[in-house]
Amino acid sequence: MNRSVSLLTVAIVVAALVIRTAVAELREPGSARTQWAFVTNARAVTTGAVTAVMLGLLGWRSSGYGVLAWAVLAGGLVAALVDRRPPET
Repeated sequence: MNRSVSLLTVAIVVAALVIRTAVAELREPGSARTQWAFVTNARAVTTGAVTAVMLGLLGWRSSGYGVLAWAVLAGGLVAALVDRRPPET
């Protein structure tokens, strides 16, 4: 895959996540803090970092530097999933 196309795709995915957070914040003030609370959870951040490093190392050996952006994105998504909390009622 073309590296510039790959990086553009990662940028689009990140932009979509930021827009989703902004829309949720406009609808319900304070929801962005809840959505990004996983950043303060040490277990979630460690799991995400390990995932990003492992994917980065494996992908870099086969595809080069373009895969590092995908590895960081995947690590962030894994961290968000590990910290998943039940919705507040």
